[in-house]
Amino acid sequence: MKTSLRVAFLALVMASTIGCDRVTKHMATALLADKPTQSFLADSVRLVYAQNTGGFLSLGAGLPPVVRTSLFTVMTGLVLVVLLVTLLRSRWPLWRSLGMALFIAGGVSNWVDRAVSGSVVDFLNVGVGWLRTGIFNFADVAIMLGITLFVLSDLSGRVHRTKRWSGRGMDNLPH
Repeated sequence: MKTSLRVAFLALVMASTIGCDRVTKHMATALLADKPTQSFLADSVRLVYAQNTGGFLSLGAGLPPVVRTSLFTVMTGLVLVVLLVTLLRSRWPLWRSLGMALFIAGGVSNWVDRAVSGSVVDFLNVGVGWLRTGIFNFADVAIMLGITLFVLSDLSGRVHRTKRWSGRGMDNLPH
């Protein structure tokens, strides 16, 4: 794929991801805040409004505000900038680039929440019976999907390289 087309595609994916996350968080705030949990599909999907001042699964929520701000806003912002520059300079396969773009977009959208209000709006919870996820949002889905695509792309590249290399081994020399 041409570089300009690749960048445009990744920018579209990132803008769409951030846009969807912003809209769903706005809707969650307007429709779910100060209301009881709503349950769907035999309680496998729950909509519940939560403001997360910590990181993944509220880790770090109990830290002093200055530490939380330093860690989740300043440091995360710097990491996201480094990842974006890395993505733009990379010559990765499309699936790996797409994974990184989704990861960055989800991170940026959650970062905006933290920078503006000091917390992230979460509203989704899925599970069956006692086996449930933490409360999350669309950006978290993008982050997890991005990690999955990035890792699978890396693993598939390793398998491809291994097959290519094994074809050149001593066992395949003419006798």
